[in-house]
Amino acid sequence: MQDECLGFTLARDHDPREVGLLYYVMASSRTLGEALKRLARYSKVANEALVFGHREGNSLIISLGYSGVPRHSDVHQMEFCMFAAVRICRLLTGQKLVPQHFSIAHHRSGNTAEMTRFVGTKVEFGADKDEFALNLDSRELPVIHADNYLNDLLLKYCEAALAGRKEGSSQLCTRVENAISSLLPHGRVLVGEVARSLGMSDRTLGRKLADEGLNFTEIFQNLRRDLAVRYLDDPKLHVSKIAWLLGFQDVSAFTHAFKRWTGKTPSQMRTASAH
Repeated sequence: MQDECLGFTLARDHDPREVGLLYYVMASSRTLGEALKRLARYSKVANEALVFGHREGNSLIISLGYSGVPRHSDVHQMEFCMFAAVRICRLLTGQKLVPQHFSIAHHRSGNTAEMTRFVGTKVEFGADKDEFALNLDSRELPVIHADNYLNDLLLKYCEAALAGRKEGSSQLCTRVENAISSLLPHGRVLVGEVARSLGMSDRTLGRKLADEGLNFTEIFQNLRRDLAVRYLDDPKLHVSKIAWLLGFQDVSAFTHAFKRWTGKTPSQMRTASAH
């Protein structure tokens, strides 16, 4: 798209209602402080990898990080989330809140004047953390579209969604899933390769998984099944490409495995979802 600041552009211009459930939980809260606490608690309902943090001290601090995924040099998603969070705080309160500080961990070269103008203060790149701080008093700012009835309803839904997730889906399990995902299209998902990518031996990985009541084969098969269902929701993905993405040598092997997992063929599942 030839936009080196795509994440920032989207954060500045998108309709925040497109964020979905998480936005409406915040927008129906009573105060900005409540809205930000709910952002931190329920962000995993929308995205298990992205973790919003909330803490109060001399300032109201919102941080952002990943669960089980290395931060590395991710740029656009992190910038979208950080700048969008500031914008949503302003929309919720109807005030042009200016952070006391605003820092992003990755480095960025080039002109960042537009970002600074948007935030209202210097954007520090190459920092230790991805976070911004608001004046502590801002937590008491009323949310202009607060709706106690809607908020109570959404909180019940969010709590049920959290309870329905795998309890204690550990960071180790997430790291193993991420390692498997990168190997799947190559068709060589061996426990030894996954262990090496995590910096440990096969035996150590097996022992650590066993300590948490997990085993490698179960994680592998469950991830494959969940990804298959998710990929089939995308009508643009041909079944043969899905089979390749999941590491199957041919479509028939994928079809056989999928029917064993769900009782349906991929085509039957896609047809049922369409209706």
